[in-house]
Amino acid sequence: MQRTSCQHPTDRQAMNKDDIRLSQIQPLLDYFEKVIPLSVEEIKLVTNFFKPRLYRKKQYVLQEGDVCNQLNFIARGCLRLYKVDDKGNIHILQFAAENWWLSNIGSFHERTPSELNIDALEDTMVLQISHENLLLLYTNAPKFDRIFRVLIENSFVSLQKRLLHNISSTAEERYNSFMQSYADLTQRLPQKQIASFLGITPEFLSRLRNKQTKKS
Repeated sequence: MQRTSCQHPTDRQAMNKDDIRLSQIQPLLDYFEKVIPLSVEEIKLVTNFFKPRLYRKKQYVLQEGDVCNQLNFIARGCLRLYKVDDKGNIHILQFAAENWWLSNIGSFHERTPSELNIDALEDTMVLQISHENLLLLYTNAPKFDRIFRVLIENSFVSLQKRLLHNISSTAEERYNSFMQSYADLTQRLPQKQIASFLGITPEFLSRLRNKQTKKS
């Protein structure tokens, strides 16, 4: 006699949704596991508190004047953090691709309007946690308080290094540093974006690349 399943269709649908959610959150779980192993309960907390969201290319993640309400972990794609000056010039502070974090930390923690913008350079899937849920995560699993403190510290160290590099290095040195930090992005980013990040013109960047090619 053929065995029939007694599982209700709605139960199967719920399981499918759980599987989909787990697959969406898995890159973040893998990231945390490399930092420090998570318990089953901590994995449940991450799964519950972080929400997946897809941003299309050129879509804003954060606009100047809005309060940054989310911390963003990039599961797939690429974001940029930038400032537009009074003349309409774009100054890129940071790029972030897979397994990177990108938010306006000052606006997020101080609950103040952002002076910076974040948008998607590609179709990008992020895993987001709100300020409120981050505090709940700290309360339920203090381990994450330490993890995010280290993340924030590393973010400020990187920013300080970039500022120092900008005022004390040549354009060629900045380009070489970019190639080391964003090696996997060089083929994905338009030359105009890279030039803006380095504070040079696209034409000068082209000359730098030609020079590097001749050296190699």
